[in-house]
Parts: sequence; C-alpha cells; structure tokens
Amino acid sequence: MRNQFVVGLTGGIGSGKSAATALFSKHNIDIIDADEVARDVVAIGSEGLQAISEHFGDDILLSNGSLNRPLLREKVFSNSDEKVWLNILLHPLIRERMIALINESQGPYCILSVPLLVENNLTTMCNHVVVVDCPEAMQLSRAMQRDGSSEQTIKSIMASQATREVRLKAADDVLDNSDSLQHLAKQVDVLHSKLSALSDA
Repeated sequence: MRNQFVVGLTGGIGSGKSAATALFSKHNIDIIDADEVARDVVAIGSEGLQAISEHFGDDILLSNGSLNRPLLREKVFSNSDEKVWLNILLHPLIRERMIALINESQGPYCILSVPLLVENNLTTMCNHVVVVDCPEAMQLSRAMQRDGSSEQTIKSIMASQATREVRLKAADDVLDNSDSLQHLAKQVDVLHSKLSALSDA
C-alpha cells in the first residue's frame, strides 16, 4: 500500500461540495464520496443490507430486494436506540470501504468528500482539510432550490451540522463559493497545484 495523500473536503448543506468535487475531477483526481459509499454498503447482496433486514425484518426491503430508505429513516428517526444500532453497524463498514478506495486511488492525491467530516471526526483520516464555504443565507436558498425542501427542513439540517465557525476552524484551505462557478473553478485550479506539490513533499 502506498502512502496516499488524502484531502478531506466538506461544507454545510447547499455550500457547493458537489460543484467543487466536479471541478477537482476535471484534474483527474479520484473522488471518494461518503454518500455514495453509504449507499454501496447497503446495496443488494451487501453484508450491511443483510444485517438490516435481519434486525428490522423483511418489510424494510422493497419488492426488488433493495432497502426501503424512507421506512428505515422513519424507524431510526423516532427511536434513538435503533439509530445507535444502525450507526454501530454502518460506520465501520463505511470507513473500511473508504480506506479501500483511498488505497486504490491514483493521482497525486485523492479527495474524500464527506458532509459530516468535522462532526464525525473523520479529519483524522485526512492529510489536509478543505472547506467549501458560503454565507448561511445562501446555503439555505441553494438547498431549498435544489431539494425542493421547506425552509424549516433545511434549517433543521443546518442546525444538526457543525456551525460555519467550527468547520472553518478545521480547514487548512477554504474555497469561497459565494460567487460564480468560474470564481470557484479558479480557486480549485490554484488549490490543485498546491495540493499536488504538498503530496510530493
């Protein structure tokens, strides 16, 4: 296993993490997306899905055998013990899969994109932390437009995440996404050169 340089990328809901990762992937940088990994570990045929169906019963599955996510969300949202059980099951599986993908990645560095990087203390897996940042009012309007969710829903998600101040304190670099995509792209270009040099050091 070579010693891969891992760049953790995070930001609050609606901050533009996906836009930033898309720009890094244009530089042929491997992106390891925690949300995708979380879906993979409960895919049909996975150890995670088998454990969930044994625990909650087969009605947690849809007719095609895949996970009924809304039903699972309902079950754990209203029961903190079930939420703890689910986290104990999934967090090690997600972490193991992320480490495997980091080890397989090519290029000078890889991006580990995790919405709750700071909250779940996953900064320990990273050599460098990048935060995508914009004002909270902008986060709110962007997330409402994108998800079609109510203001209340987005505000409660924001309240459950680390504050902007806490996230920025954890950052080695900050991408300001309060302007155009071109403005963000220029910053990514500069940061890509910096990270490539750091990973060589």
